[in-house]
Amino acid sequence: MNYFIEGIQGSGKSTLLQKMSERDPNCTVFMEGDYSPVELAWCARMNDAQYSDILKRWSSLQDQLRNNSHKEGDCWIVCYTKVVSEDQRFYQELENHEIYNGRISFEEYKDIVLTRYRNWQGDGNVFECSLLQNAVEDMILFRDMSDDAIYEFYKEVYSALLGKEYEICYIESADIEKNLNVIRKERVDREGNEIWFDMLTEFFVNSPYAKKRSLQNYEALLDHLRHRQELELRICRDLFKENLTVIRSKAYEL
Repeated sequence: MNYFIEGIQGSGKSTLLQKMSERDPNCTVFMEGDYSPVELAWCARMNDAQYSDILKRWSSLQDQLRNNSHKEGDCWIVCYTKVVSEDQRFYQELENHEIYNGRISFEEYKDIVLTRYRNWQGDGNVFECSLLQNAVEDMILFRDMSDDAIYEFYKEVYSALLGKEYEICYIESADIEKNLNVIRKERVDREGNEIWFDMLTEFFVNSPYAKKRSLQNYEALLDHLRHRQELELRICRDLFKENLTVIRSKAYEL
């Protein structure tokens, strides 16, 4: 069996994933930024020419880059967040080669995602945020797609996964604001600054969706997350009901 751990930020996905890996140390865990057979979050995707250019211009990181690069057909997947550099321009440049956040056309995006789901074979894998979060955020915040259009996309995802053994463990947050307040205090730097929460807020308010609607405050972010959870649960319960376990956030045991 394979497991997709899904849910809103702060719901407890990382904690559940850790507990599952401790319970079964033989499982293979894929977190965001890892080289995954299904997910490309925090990974750059580029052709040969682009990859060669990156190696040349960031020659001091060349060994690290090669160690975190994987050839797939005619493109390279680079797990760039695994590379250690003090120059933030490196991460900003590689981020531009991600497939999310409206960086490529929807048709190209859909072809890449569905092909990876169709080609994926495996057992004993646990995936964090590899089915819903990054894709749904992309379609809402950067492509301004309707709920119905996103629902139609997941019909194709369901078809691409037919015949594969998997379970979706969706952690439902009864109080999203409370969960966010807990995790924002945990994910701080050495000086106690809430870096993670600031990044989450900036990501939302700078998205085309938020700018178009002049959504700039904390309540607007909460409304978005509530809407996203409602949509994701609708998708899961309608399309993936035979492969779904819904878990109450912070209220489960293994």
